[in-house]
Amino acid sequence: MRIRRYSSADISEMAELFYNTVHNVNSRDYTDEQTAVWAPRERDMAEWDSSFLKHDTLVAEDNGVMIGFADMDDTGYLDRLYVHCEHQREGIGTALTAALEERAKSRGIYHFTVYASITALPFFERMGYSVVFENTVERGGVTMKNYRMEKHIPSGG
Repeated sequence: MRIRRYSSADISEMAELFYNTVHNVNSRDYTDEQTAVWAPRERDMAEWDSSFLKHDTLVAEDNGVMIGFADMDDTGYLDRLYVHCEHQREGIGTALTAALEERAKSRGIYHFTVYASITALPFFERMGYSVVFENTVERGGVTMKNYRMEKHIPSGG
């Protein structure tokens, strides 16, 4: 596995990975209606690309094929973390999260936040994040549950 910086040329492959992961993995914990508004087939690619370019965005590849991606803004907010539906539990999410946290620490950020899905909650707990509160998000008139989680690392540690 190789982790590298995001490029705008990755956007179509990322959109496909995102769609397939939500509809094949997160569908264990969310309804069809919820996954449909969370990860629609069609999306504004220019807007999505712009958001990835504004963040520290990393891509994981295996033999040139994208197997995961994650992005973090300049406040330590981990916005998105998705691992290919056929590559779950292979350490990809752990590697991407650790890489983003290390990069953030090099910029003096030691407090991390994420809104974790029901599906991702155990993963983030294993990564040292703690639930702050249960949250309800609304997309396209459909509500779904996620969790605000935080992780604090002592500066220099």
